[in-house]
Amino acid sequence: MTIFYRLGNSLYVNITNACPCACVFCIRQSTDSVGDADSLWLEHEPTVEEVKRTFDAREDLHDVDEVVFCGYGEPMVRAWDVLAIAKHIKEKTGLKVRINTNGLVKLLAPDFDVALLAGVVDNVSVSLNADDAAEYVRIVQPVFGLAAYDAVVDFVKEAKQYMDVTVTVMEDLGQTRIDNCRQIAKTLGVPLRVRSYM
Repeated sequence: MTIFYRLGNSLYVNITNACPCACVFCIRQSTDSVGDADSLWLEHEPTVEEVKRTFDAREDLHDVDEVVFCGYGEPMVRAWDVLAIAKHIKEKTGLKVRINTNGLVKLLAPDFDVALLAGVVDNVSVSLNADDAAEYVRIVQPVFGLAAYDAVVDFVKEAKQYMDVTVTVMEDLGQTRIDNCRQIAKTLGVPLRVRSYM
């Protein structure tokens, strides 16, 4: 079972296969593996202690630039566990920590305080993926419906108070919508990154 996998100089943490979205472009619909992992499908969700032990046993951290929470699921489904694991990694190594997220944590875990990530998580990459709520629902297919888009925007506004935030969109969104997203990012005061399929 793959909890950690390497992609370049980044070490990725795969702690859940659960996700409240069914993105039309999701890589897990087309392949089981990413980076050096044979499969990112988990036999069970690893406990916090299991993740910590597995991390501590790794011998390849000398050339790791960052640790990224990103696997075949939405890491913030386990928001409190992400916080505990990220704290452990930061205390043990001082490595940069990033979360790749759909930004729906306030709908997934309403009691989670984003401010707790300050000083623990260095960067959050948030999948914006659309320039309005209707397009977001069409592309991302969140279980929360139209309310999800505003939740993503609100998360970006909150998170940027505590860490660096980047919003992302897929390159095949179309130039007009990408330009609209670029303007939304500018209004939010965060950079936009246009992503390609892996």
